[in-house]
Amino acid sequence: MPISIKSGREIELMTEAGRILEIVHNELAKALHPGMSTKDIDVLGEEVIRSYGCIPSFLNYNGYPASVCVSVNEEVVHGIPDSHRILKDGDIVSLDAGVIYKGYHSDAARTHGIGELSKEAEKLVEVTRESFFEGIKYAKEGNYLFEISAAIGRYAESFGYGVVRDLCGHGIGTNLHEAPEIPNYEMNRKGVKLKAGMTLAIEPMINAGTWEVDWLDDDWTVVSRDGSLSAHYENTVLITDDEPKLLTLSK
Repeated sequence: MPISIKSGREIELMTEAGRILEIVHNELAKALHPGMSTKDIDVLGEEVIRSYGCIPSFLNYNGYPASVCVSVNEEVVHGIPDSHRILKDGDIVSLDAGVIYKGYHSDAARTHGIGELSKEAEKLVEVTRESFFEGIKYAKEGNYLFEISAAIGRYAESFGYGVVRDLCGHGIGTNLHEAPEIPNYEMNRKGVKLKAGMTLAIEPMINAGTWEVDWLDDDWTVVSRDGSLSAHYENTVLITDDEPKLLTLSK
C-alpha cells in the first residue's frame, strides 16, 4: 500500500478528528478512580465519542468488541473491557482509542496511574511518554522514518526497559491502519523519507522487563511475557515542512 500524502481539506478533517480524540482522553482521565471497572471506561469513551458526532474507530474493527482498549498493568495493548475487571489503587491502565470524523481517523493512547503508584510504575509511565517525544524530534520533512524508531528505542532501552517488537505504529487516514509500519526500535535501514502531509500514529509500547510478549486466549490482549508492567503512549502526528503537528495533543 502506498503512503498517502494528505491534502489541505484532509488535514483539516484529521485535525478535527484529533481534537475530538484529545477531549475523549481528557474526559476518561478525569473519570478514572479505584473501584471503576474497565467496562465503565469503555462505556464512557463511546458516549463521549458519539456525543461529537463521531464513530469509534475500534468498535468491531476486525472483530474487536469495544470502543476503547483498556490494558491494565502487564497488559501491553488491546485489553478487552470487562465489567468484572476492577481498577485498584496502584494499577496502571493504558487507554487506546480512535475516532472517525467524516471518514477520517485519529488514534491516541495514554497510560494513567490509579491512586498512588510505586516509583517503578511512575518511572515506566514517564519514560514511555518521553520516548515518544524523543522520537518526534526526527519527525520532519527530509528525515527518514526509522530515525524516529531508533530515537524511541535508544531512549527507552537506556533505562533498561524492553521495547516491544511484535507491535508497531502505523500510517493513518481514511483507514485506521495504513502504510508505513513504524517500529519503536532501531532498524538496520533508513525507511521511507518523510514528506509534508504524511500522517502517522507513533506509539511506543514499553515493558519494564523483557520486550517479549504473548497473546491471551481471547486473541486480542497482549501481555508482557515475564509479567512485568507495560506502558503505552501514542499520538497522531502530521509531518509538515517545519515542526511536526500533534493532532491529538494540544498542550
